[in-house]
Amino acid sequence: MTKHMKSAEALPLNQILSGDCIDVMNSLPKESVDLIFADPPYNLQLKGDLHRPDNSKVDAVDDHWDQFSSFRVYDEFTTEWLKAARRLLKPNGAIWVIGSYHNIFRVGASLQNEGFWILNDVVWRKSNPMPNFRGKRFTNAHETMIWASRDEAAKYTFNYEALKALNEGIQMRSDWVLPICTGHERLKDGNGDKAHPTQKPESLLHRVLVGSTNPGDVVLDPFFGTGTTGAVAKMLGRDFIGIEREEAYRKVAAARIAKVRKFDKEALTVSASKRSEPRVAFGVLVERGMLRPGEELFSMNKRHKAKVRADGTLIGDDVKGSIHQVGAALEGAPSCNGWTYWCFKRDGKTVPIDVLRQQVRAEMREH
Repeated sequence: MTKHMKSAEALPLNQILSGDCIDVMNSLPKESVDLIFADPPYNLQLKGDLHRPDNSKVDAVDDHWDQFSSFRVYDEFTTEWLKAARRLLKPNGAIWVIGSYHNIFRVGASLQNEGFWILNDVVWRKSNPMPNFRGKRFTNAHETMIWASRDEAAKYTFNYEALKALNEGIQMRSDWVLPICTGHERLKDGNGDKAHPTQKPESLLHRVLVGSTNPGDVVLDPFFGTGTTGAVAKMLGRDFIGIEREEAYRKVAAARIAKVRKFDKEALTVSASKRSEPRVAFGVLVERGMLRPGEELFSMNKRHKAKVRADGTLIGDDVKGSIHQVGAALEGAPSCNGWTYWCFKRDGKTVPIDVLRQQVRAEMREH
């Protein structure tokens, strides 16, 4: 789309930058990016052509950009681009790196050596992998992604509730079963061949960006290829910066992204993490008269009760303390979430106290 800007004040948002990824990243303002998704060369070390049983040639990754003369050279390259990437991340930023068994372990070591803090490794299980034609190894049916924060203290974004909603109410696991690019999603060049040999599916980036970014965040992809990261970022209301040295890939990516429509604002809203909600003390409910001193609360299991005191504490069976402490003591448990444990009665109906907390939170959001 355009050459990269060297201004320390400006970010080339929603552009595909031409050049070596290390040089380009080092020219951008430091601590300016929220998330990096990197799909670096895998250094596959292929020896000779690979053929199917019918003797047709497999369209494998043998491009010049995936060729390195030794592991040492590959490690040096990895260290340099990771240094440049870490410089660009904001203090609470994070990175995802995807790879195969050929390179991901070397990348993981380099990530730790450069100060990143590994949060998870996520296995992308391909529901439709390419068969192993020689029959001498297991079918290679997965790739591995490493998710890491810039450093151990970073308060990285993790939209837990959104991913849980995406997974039908079950917390998202670290093994993702998704298909590889096929059919209409697989981009083709003028000859009808694959435009890029390792094009990632949009479903994979959708899950990454919904889970670890927010609308308006800046996502950088230093190995942009045909632009899957940019296309999904645009749809989801994130800004992107792509870096790609191959002109043919830049052209395909630019044409692809130009056709993408951003989702409307309402559609971009995802389920918020409960930890990100405004904190409400139980005493606030008492101060506001939503619960009165002397009013009785009942445990959800109907085994225990306690009275509300004027200072926002409870008393029950000679136990005094917070809603959490009293609940734990009555149950003989090490801990208790008082908000989900206690309820009160109104008009003959049992109502969880958390309903009152949500009312207060709704008012806080409006103001």
